Amino acid sequence: MKIAATISRYLLGLIFTVFGLNGFLHFIPQPPVPEPMAIQFFTVMIGSHYMVLVFLLQVIAGLLLLTNRFVPLALTLLAPILVNILLFHSLMNPEGLPLALIVTVLWIIVFSRVRGAFAPILQMKAVPAGA
Repeated sequence: MKIAATISRYLLGLIFTVFGLNGFLHFIPQPPVPEPMAIQFFTVMIGSHYMVLVFLLQVIAGLLLLTNRFVPLALTLLAPILVNILLFHSLMNPEGLPLALIVTVLWIIVFSRVRGAFAPILQMKAVPAGA
């Protein structure tokens, strides 16, 4: 499982670094989105510059995963982005859903390796510090 988690971490880091940089440098051409709602969604997201922050977070989290530094933080940054990717492809553009599901599986594998770092936030009751 350790080897699978390491490979998954590298793949996840590479995917998010490349696609995050693509948001700034546009070196991977994007196919036209056939769904009118998806076009409207992206028009708003890009027009409001919201995607700049998303691409920046993807690059930062991807680099953290590639360098094996602050992996729980990187997973935390990527979780809401991944949820939005899954929802977008599930509801508006199903052609990209297979890649989104693969990336989700990679995220889960990496998460399973560092799940101990998330134990305190998964407690039902908060324990005061020093108690």
